[in-house]
Amino acid sequence: MTIHPVILAGGTGTRLWPLSRAEKPKQFVTLNEKGSLFQSTLRRLAGQGFADPVVLTTKDFEYMVADQAAAADTKLGRVIVEPEGRNTAPSIFTAALSLDAGPDDLMLVLPSDHQVSDPRALMRAVKAASKAAKSGKLVTFGVRPDRAATGYGYLEIDGDIDQAAEVMDLKAFVEKPDVKTAEAYVAGGKHLWNSGLFLFRVSDIISAFEVLAPTLILPCQGAIRRATFVDNKVHLDADSFLRAPAVSIDHAIMELSEALAVVPVDCGWTDYGSWRAIWQAEDSDDKGNVLTGPAMAIDCQNSLLRSEREGIQLVGMGLDNIAAIATGDAVLVINLNDAQAVKEAVDLLKKNNAAQATDAQERQRPWGFYETLALGDRFQVKRIVVKPGGQLSLQSHVHRSEHWVVVSGTAQVTVGEEVKLLSENKSTYIPVGEVHRLENPGKVPLTLIEVQSGAYLGEDDIIRYEDIYDRAPAVNLG
Repeated sequence: MTIHPVILAGGTGTRLWPLSRAEKPKQFVTLNEKGSLFQSTLRRLAGQGFADPVVLTTKDFEYMVADQAAAADTKLGRVIVEPEGRNTAPSIFTAALSLDAGPDDLMLVLPSDHQVSDPRALMRAVKAASKAAKSGKLVTFGVRPDRAATGYGYLEIDGDIDQAAEVMDLKAFVEKPDVKTAEAYVAGGKHLWNSGLFLFRVSDIISAFEVLAPTLILPCQGAIRRATFVDNKVHLDADSFLRAPAVSIDHAIMELSEALAVVPVDCGWTDYGSWRAIWQAEDSDDKGNVLTGPAMAIDCQNSLLRSEREGIQLVGMGLDNIAAIATGDAVLVINLNDAQAVKEAVDLLKKNNAAQATDAQERQRPWGFYETLALGDRFQVKRIVVKPGGQLSLQSHVHRSEHWVVVSGTAQVTVGEEVKLLSENKSTYIPVGEVHRLENPGKVPLTLIEVQSGAYLGEDDIIRYEDIYDRAPAVNLG
């Protein structure tokens, strides 16, 4: 028997804005010295006797998945790339269909954006759940609630939490409750938080989909059958996959199945679904303040102060129960009791066409990333970082010229018919309309400063001729 981990890494939540954004959601953001939540998930599985994990993500994040796995020095199995997210049920069914699994092999489904402070406790729970899964049960993992949280779904168990066995019957899935209902759940002792982790035999979950969610069968089978395979990446067929209904595994399968079980687990679990959850999970000072980065608190209590940039000093004075988050291009100040309402701020920013609603300050690209350092009338200054072996597309611009100065590493630059190497402190100029390309032929990241000048500096001023990442000939990517 083999356990195949399947990691869901395609979500684009907004509840940790401004740190997490649609372009770089919370599973890929560095929250502490341990790296990102996605990397923590990968490390949690390493050395546990599992098969190499399968990761499901979207085309926006496929290179981020590979880069972060490499940075964490962890192995990946297949990376299944969805044309766009369709919720968890199509993802999990497609993953099950793609596995080369034996009749008794199990599939462990894990979100990529949860934190577990006691991985050993989680592994003990997986071991207990394996016995139930091998008997045909669809097993979910429930976390004992320590407060009346309204941001989590709940699991109603057939019994009492205080007398919980390793494996218990599951009576019902419960949607996110209001405050009074959540308080009743905690006081009643028969409800656990729904962790979003599942374990089942691969054959059993496929059969469950065939019986309970038949509308997913043809779209997901077609998406795999017509997929494009490149190295370890599986690009699902878009025409097939996008016909799948967008539905969660809870609604499609778990709420309808009669073969359910739940394993209570106490592993220091949190889904980091709000800034309040971050504040509760991190170490605080003697007044209950959590400080991250260049931040200081004066006469504050029970507050979260976080600055993401060394050059931005955040100072809180006289604050109580407040979260203040400063990035290089946005600041959020919110009462911790209202932390679930951050989505309203993001929605308002989108309505006002503010780039900060969705765009990360470091704009991720398959070859690396860039960030804007200064922007004015007819000029823009960027910092560009190209990973080893990365290369920008062969391109030209209609409205702008560019001047590149290498800060560190070595650049291979194509300008017209000329190809040359530039080392630190060397520069080159690209006139308007000239075909050009930037590459990093070295073993270390390449950093350069780009100065643009011209009448129009938008990212859609690109004519793309060649691209090793198979991007469209002319798109808003850079």
